[in-house]
Amino acid sequence: MKRLLLIALLATGLAPFAAPQSKPAPVVGAVPSPDASIEVRQRSFDVVWRTVKEKHFDPTFGGVDWDKVRAQYEPQVAAVKSDAELYAILQKMLGELHQSHFNIIPPEAIVEDDAKEPPTGGVGISLSIVDGLALITRVEPESAAARAGIRSGFVVRKVDQTPVEEIAARFAKSTERPAMIRLRLARTILARINGKPGTAVRVAFADERNRTQEVTLERQRLNGEMSPRFGNFPAQYTEFEAKRLAGGIGYIRFNIFVMPLMERIRSAIRSMKDAPGIIFDIRGNPGGLGGMSSGIAGLLAREQTSLGRMTLRSGYQNFAVFPQKDPYTGPLVILIEGGSASTSEVFSAGMQEIGRAVIVGERSVGAALPSVFEKLPTGALFQYAIADFRTPKGTLIEGRGVIPDLEVKLSRETLLRGRDIQLDAAIRQIKRSGFNIERTH
Repeated sequence: MKRLLLIALLATGLAPFAAPQSKPAPVVGAVPSPDASIEVRQRSFDVVWRTVKEKHFDPTFGGVDWDKVRAQYEPQVAAVKSDAELYAILQKMLGELHQSHFNIIPPEAIVEDDAKEPPTGGVGISLSIVDGLALITRVEPESAAARAGIRSGFVVRKVDQTPVEEIAARFAKSTERPAMIRLRLARTILARINGKPGTAVRVAFADERNRTQEVTLERQRLNGEMSPRFGNFPAQYTEFEAKRLAGGIGYIRFNIFVMPLMERIRSAIRSMKDAPGIIFDIRGNPGGLGGMSSGIAGLLAREQTSLGRMTLRSGYQNFAVFPQKDPYTGPLVILIEGGSASTSEVFSAGMQEIGRAVIVGERSVGAALPSVFEKLPTGALFQYAIADFRTPKGTLIEGRGVIPDLEVKLSRETLLRGRDIQLDAAIRQIKRSGFNIERTH
């Protein structure tokens, strides 16, 4: 069975490990469709439940009685008043599996097929939950946030009229793992801050002296581009950065694994053939096209190998790595953290275990299940896992995450000092040739 797999976090904030169907249905645009009939909603419920029943990679569903789950949730479908209520029920039902990559994406959340520009704008910040705080970890130069004096290390306390504590309270009863909750919370807060370019958002934050200040920021068009739709995998917003750091060290950062970035990644690696080392920054990268992990590794590998394999209900498939002509063989460091997921985890875990890269940063989220997308009768997309993933040494990444060789945790104090201590550690690691640290696991 040969499928091109994706890993990308969508509405959930996690990247799906997904494979397009052989005959993909057209993806609905961003304009909400009229609510479906009761019959169509019931058919959508049937599709979701039966697909899991027949195609889940684990026929025991991790110990969950899937027939009992149907008996619990099906009566609720007849009582829903809107498609939105249906999607909430379906998502809750899928949550009984306690696994990543089981999601319902409403039609209005799907980007138009021919979209050339990002469907939303931003104020120029990245955000993570650190020690319970909604911490700004990166501010884009010349962005609305930068012009307003917002800096890394500031803490978001309120978005418009909604305190962050109120947003966090919605996750209080979640049965998900803490790492997943932190990721979802960070993405939920950031989604509230971002929005249509030209509109304004009021943000309250704690500054370097812990004083609360409020600013009104105008959302700007994002600088990146949209990737084309791939089968039923929706178009994705892409960012890419490649540069030389002090001493000629190469630095490559990209926010998602999608095919339009592959040539740029390849060209960047080729242009850095004389670099004393290369740092791949995939912090906050939710995944994307799974096969890209092997393709990138082939530009860096000395010999044929594998990054791991996925096991389906019947059979398995390797993430085989075939060395390309004149691969880069110098020291490599991969930066990860709690927002790195799916393909990011396949790439980093595989490169770590074959001894090709040192992993620096914080443990990844542990959401690495290959998945596919299917269009439901209501027009929503249903994402579901079809396999698990294990590293070359047989380690299951789902629920565990990738453990860095060198753990370096972000802190508010260092961010306020303008330091990226994870990147600093990666640079030091390159300078000492990258592969001599003591592994802790």
